[in-house]
Amino acid sequence: QVQLVESGGGLVQAGGSLKVSCAASGRTFSGYAMGWLRQAPGKERMFVAAVTWGGTTYYADAAKDRFTISRDNAKNTVYLQMNSLKPEDTAVYYCAARNSVSRYDHSRYDPEAWPSWGQGTQVTVSS
Repeated sequence: QVQLVESGGGLVQAGGSLKVSCAASGRTFSGYAMGWLRQAPGKERMFVAAVTWGGTTYYADAAKDRFTISRDNAKNTVYLQMNSLKPEDTAVYYCAARNSVSRYDHSRYDPEAWPSWGQGTQVTVSS
């Protein structure tokens, strides 16, 4: 079992930047793929980005040109650097973990395919 704790959310103006972090604990962190998903009020939870244990990254179209996911395996931490933020980025951002992510397996886009979740951190972008 892996425990996930997000931090770094807050209020930022449109066009600004924010970096959220996710600290993982447990021996099972090794070999896990990590991801970020978000949920806006009244909307479905959606995939944002993922990174494999080896460092391969995947992004949703809305995040590809503005967000960067990274991980520090030595620190058991995954990050999401968000630049050029827009009001539509406002959401609760969740850190998630699963066994693996593959370019040929699109289940990463399905929130139910991510069995482990953090508590979420609120990101609010003002216009």
